[in-house]
Amino acid sequence: MTASSVEQLRKEGNELFKCGDYGGALAAYTQALGLDATPQDQAVLHRNRAACHLKLAPVFLLQEDYDKAETEASKAIEKDGGDVKALYRRSQALEKLGRLDQAVLDLQRCVSLEPKNKVFQEALRNIGGQIQEKVRYMSSTDAKVEQMFQILLDPEEKGTEKKQKASQNLVVLAREDAGAEKIFRSNGVQLLQRLLDMGETDLMLAALRTLVGICSEHQSRTVATLSILGTRRVVSILGVESQAVSLAACHLLQVMFDALKEGVKKGFRGKEGAIIVDPARELKVLISNLLDLLTEVGVSGQGRDNALTLLIKAVPRKSLKDPNNSLTLWVIDQGLKKILEVGGSLQDPPGELAVTANSRMSASILLSKLFDDLKCDAERENFHRLCENYIKSWFEGQGLAGKLRAIQTVSCLLQGPCDAGNRALELSGVMESVIALCASEQEEEQLVAVEALIHAAGKAKRASFITANGVSLLKDLYKCSEKDSIRIRALVGLCKLGSAGGTDFSMKQFAEGSTLKLAKQCRKWLCNDQIDAGTRRWAVEGLAYLTFDADVKEEFVEDAAALKALFQLSRLEERSVLFAVASALVNCTNSYDYEEPDPKMVELAKYAKQHVPEQHPKDKPSFVRARVKKLLAAGVVSAMVCMVKTESPVLTSSCRELLSRVFLALVEEVEDRGTVVAQGGGRALIPLALEGTDVGQTKAAQALAKLTITSNPEMTFPGERIYEVVRPLVSLLHLNCSGLQNFEALMALTNLAGISERLRQKILKEKAVPMIEGYMFEEHEMIRRAATECMCNLAMSKEVQDLFEAQGNDRLKLLVLYSGEDDELLQRAAAGGLAMLTSMRPTLCSRIPQVTTHWLEILQALLLSSNQELQHRGAVVVLNMVEASREIASTLMESEMMEILSVLAKGDHSPVTRAAAACLDKAVEYGLIQPNQDGE
Repeated sequence: MTASSVEQLRKEGNELFKCGDYGGALAAYTQALGLDATPQDQAVLHRNRAACHLKLAPVFLLQEDYDKAETEASKAIEKDGGDVKALYRRSQALEKLGRLDQAVLDLQRCVSLEPKNKVFQEALRNIGGQIQEKVRYMSSTDAKVEQMFQILLDPEEKGTEKKQKASQNLVVLAREDAGAEKIFRSNGVQLLQRLLDMGETDLMLAALRTLVGICSEHQSRTVATLSILGTRRVVSILGVESQAVSLAACHLLQVMFDALKEGVKKGFRGKEGAIIVDPARELKVLISNLLDLLTEVGVSGQGRDNALTLLIKAVPRKSLKDPNNSLTLWVIDQGLKKILEVGGSLQDPPGELAVTANSRMSASILLSKLFDDLKCDAERENFHRLCENYIKSWFEGQGLAGKLRAIQTVSCLLQGPCDAGNRALELSGVMESVIALCASEQEEEQLVAVEALIHAAGKAKRASFITANGVSLLKDLYKCSEKDSIRIRALVGLCKLGSAGGTDFSMKQFAEGSTLKLAKQCRKWLCNDQIDAGTRRWAVEGLAYLTFDADVKEEFVEDAAALKALFQLSRLEERSVLFAVASALVNCTNSYDYEEPDPKMVELAKYAKQHVPEQHPKDKPSFVRARVKKLLAAGVVSAMVCMVKTESPVLTSSCRELLSRVFLALVEEVEDRGTVVAQGGGRALIPLALEGTDVGQTKAAQALAKLTITSNPEMTFPGERIYEVVRPLVSLLHLNCSGLQNFEALMALTNLAGISERLRQKILKEKAVPMIEGYMFEEHEMIRRAATECMCNLAMSKEVQDLFEAQGNDRLKLLVLYSGEDDELLQRAAAGGLAMLTSMRPTLCSRIPQVTTHWLEILQALLLSSNQELQHRGAVVVLNMVEASREIASTLMESEMMEILSVLAKGDHSPVTRAAAACLDKAVEYGLIQPNQDGE
């Protein structure tokens, strides 16, 4: 390539820029830079690219365009330090990025180079005014900060309304980075410490919420805040009796964890590098204090739960792809015994640690996450050893109280890392003590033992032992105990054992009708609001097991009172019920994985006298659909939306997966989707699709796709939420997803791509285009068609047009060939894409005859189609080709195309007629044809 080519491309870019095609101009300048350009040419091209980015930024509302503009202008200045245009463009970008001090330096340099340039002088005056305004604002902010603290710290100030307003203003100011920096630099952390020391709830809340603004996404301020306040002091606020203050402290600590972890991950850069402190050490100090808080006497149960929640979020790796699990290993060595102490605590006895109904479940979840984060057998063996040594220390030589604590700890492990729980059950004397204590006359002792027996019954190694030894004991407890708390737990144990066959209709554990009787009793206890929520939770546990039986499901969904009680219970503070509720709903909607057995394999199994699972007659699709309708009518969506919103650690990845499965079952029928959307199901699905197990995320994403296909996405996902839907939908395009999931994702993305350029940019940013292109070659006609339709809508974006225009690809050829396929819907999609591309990029018109020798036949077939929509799209393509080049128009007029256009031009006043007439008018203008005597 020669220098003249660089000049030619630069001129082409200039023309496109003048026409307002900034994307096209950017592409031309970029192509020119790829050639052998001189340093002077490179400077010009870089500054021109900066101008393009400055024009594109307001269109797409992307700050990164201003960043790119600054980078390009800087490259131009590196090549030519006196390039005044580059300096000016960099100053414009810096101004938009808020870096006024740097922008003014560039403008001053521009004025020194061209003192008489009025544009530069005016820009310098404007930016000078902005700087003065900022200085005035910051000065007034200083005064406001000082005034707010004076009001809040004044013991003589009697007007609570005045104090309340000052505290609210302080919190609002801290939400902006500039305001947070001002408070921080105005000795704000020390003043906030004084507010905390005053002990008034309102002032403590204001101080904590202001500290959240100071520490949010700012590592250096976080480290400084911890240094001033003291890590121990901050953590201790979690343990106060005020639930609101404890939650606010929990939020602050979460923000601090995030800031410190980002520092560990990213290292020290820019302004963060000013702090010469190892953030990893600060992180460990913070976690160490949280572990100490777990076992401190006097800490509130709510505070202990908040500490466990923070540990669950902060300690384990977010992804197993991250090879570093050193923090988990450190927590196991330093704090496993403390976590087990919470898990083994009894709720009522005086002198014990204060725990809530959720504490043991939170401890189980933390233990499970720590165990799952281990990488090798040696690490797991260390975990088992520590657990077993702790249990033995209580079980041996500590009397009955020690045995109870040991058994409670085993229950905690069985609900969490069940491998560790199973090994603990095998310790000498543990199982025997559980059986013996079930017969105790003391209710507290019975409760501990029966709960351990129930948790053990679900573990494969122990189920046969308990079936043989524990069923009669549980039946005696259920029949003879005078205490509902014992009877309901015994009933759950029987339910658990009775459901051992799962959904297999042929595997009945109990006599005919027994399961229905157990379920009836569970529903009765569930509806009894005189019983405390903690005890009623066990009734839900029982139903979660019994609803494997289709007869139980049918009766349950018919019981409106039981469903209402179930949904109300899921909204209470007793969050440990969530998994049981979700499990029962999965069973009622049959949203677990089930594959029809291969008939040949069934015959083979029968021949070999192997057991063959049987499906219950009431689990057929018609029954399942009827149950879904009844659940929707009962308000299941509203209840599930509340469950998704909970901040409790009980909403584990497994629980999220169950909820995702239920949502997918609820939106299976098109007529039900409106109900799901109206009750907030669309919004609730987004977090489920972004966090949880891989299976759960996929199920939630598929449910989102179904909603996006059949409803208006802008109504279903209002505001900014619509942009969050794109990533889950793109995840369904991966090859590990089913064909149905691929198809539904493509259909949903087609709808989104047709709404706005910003959504198309989001789809492009998620790198969906290569995957969509791949599905355009799919053998399955519906997937191929959906991918082509999606590409047709994406073709409205300049980036996609660039892909089609790039040399050496077959994208255009594929669209032309698909326009001649027998599948009318595929034809329509491909022809629409061709019409769009040839309108936006006339250069593609000259390439259509080059891609296939059948191009003329394909266009003629479109114009002769009986489908008016196809005719119109074909006519638009032909018109674009005629307008693009006299040579192409000549080729078309020499073929049968002229006769076809002549016939079409005589039709009624339809879009096809107008396009055909325009083609002939253009041919007349070129002098290729002559009008007849009538002027036609």
